[in-house]
Amino acid sequence: MNEQPFLGMEAVREGRITDYRLRTRYRAVYRNVYVRKETTLTADVRARAAWLWAGGDAVLARLSAAAVLGTEWLDGDRPAELIRSDRHGPAGLLLHTWDVSSAETCIIGGMRCTTAARTAFDIGRTLPEDVAIPLLDALMRATRLNPADVLAIAHARPRHPGIQKLRVAMTLADAGAESPQESRVRLLLVKAGVPQPETQIECYDHFGAPYIRMDMGWREWRVAVEYDGVQHWTDRRQRSWDIDRIAILEGIVWVVVRVSAEMLKRPGVVVARVIGKLRAAGCPINVDCGGCRRRSTDSSTTTRTVDAVDNG
Repeated sequence: MNEQPFLGMEAVREGRITDYRLRTRYRAVYRNVYVRKETTLTADVRARAAWLWAGGDAVLARLSAAAVLGTEWLDGDRPAELIRSDRHGPAGLLLHTWDVSSAETCIIGGMRCTTAARTAFDIGRTLPEDVAIPLLDALMRATRLNPADVLAIAHARPRHPGIQKLRVAMTLADAGAESPQESRVRLLLVKAGVPQPETQIECYDHFGAPYIRMDMGWREWRVAVEYDGVQHWTDRRQRSWDIDRIAILEGIVWVVVRVSAEMLKRPGVVVARVIGKLRAAGCPINVDCGGCRRRSTDSSTTTRTVDAVDNG
């Protein structure tokens, strides 16, 4: 048997596996739907298992639809989601009775799921903003979804709950984010009143080829913000390149504010440092940092690079 979910009783009946092997080497995800015991239950695997459990009498929705559409960074521990008229189901499934038209569904890998636009519509209107934005970023990145297609669904379904929340979410979503943490940093700054940054800013060499890319920033004021994942501190080559690229960016007069997961636990410090650098570069930003006002002033020094990372 392969690594994908399969119907256990059918496999035994057809002679593709013995009952003993099924019981000892596989585990049930849902009733009669099995995977190998060592299989990691990703969001995609859960979605496929849910589809088999439903016998095709369902539409994969929201996070499960996002998974089969190729969205990265989804939490494999969250329940699979289906649109189905019968909402009775086992634990580990979320069953919705949402109205969905045939134009809002597609077939992926033999499974019916909501289209990217309808998937974004459901994510944006039903989930909290801080959860929805990273998901929308990743979905847009995976599918090249045009936000206008999502808003067209909203226009056609004005009475659905959460439409205004969806509209706001779509103004904040950005396919340029390369990780959920980059999405969270951007959302933190925008909600604090910082101008919306451009994502994945490229710098070019003398031959016109891109050789440095920054997570987000503001070209007019030459201020960038970089999120450093764990590999930036544990990978020797990555760390060496980080030092080189900061020196290169300083040479072309860019200011870089670096942020780590630890710094995100102190969001006021991140916001204050970014605001300080934008103001020092001439950005007419009028944001009250509250308790971080002094920190913001202190960060506006002559140093061209701010290293907002706690190493340890």
